[in-house]
Amino acid sequence: MNKEKFAFKKSNYILLLISVAIIIVGFLLMTGPGSTETHFEPDIFSFRRVVLAPAVSFAGFILIIYAIMHRGKKAE
Repeated sequence: MNKEKFAFKKSNYILLLISVAIIIVGFLLMTGPGSTETHFEPDIFSFRRVVLAPAVSFAGFILIIYAIMHRGKKAE
């Protein structure tokens, strides 16, 4: 097979996998107990769920854009 026909190189796929893992971590940071009709859960407004988790997920999406645009080193 000719490697010149592939759109992405190995480094692109590695960066894509890392960025998907970062997004999954961000979404896992958002999870937690929710409020019910009888009990209010103040943890829904914690720093982790409101600030940190969206920032981590956003960084993962930015890294996906970089992974797609990344050209890598040309083997000569």
